[in-house]
Amino acid sequence: MLGIEVIARDGSQRRIEAADSLSLMEALRDNGFDELLALCGGCCSCATCHVYVEEGAAELQQAGSEDENDLLDSSDHRRTNSRLSCQVMLGVECDRMVIRIAPAD
Repeated sequence: MLGIEVIARDGSQRRIEAADSLSLMEALRDNGFDELLALCGGCCSCATCHVYVEEGAAELQQAGSEDENDLLDSSDHRRTNSRLSCQVMLGVECDRMVIRIAPAD
């Protein structure tokens, strides 16, 4: 199991544990973060699972695919460390990462 520190929109922090076979979006939803809407269910067709990778592997802090990048461009809250949590597949490099749920657009 991987340990991930999550900062919610209200600033509260909670450590969650997740299997390394899940997407970050699935791990957040499974752990009760209902503020993360993830309307498309992980198909990379909306930006409602937007998070910031505050600490973690450098490659996780940059948008992956062109589709992800395009969707993040539609957000008023995009930062250099913005990611769609449905596109972050959990692996050993994610252990002890810190993410913040981005404000809703």
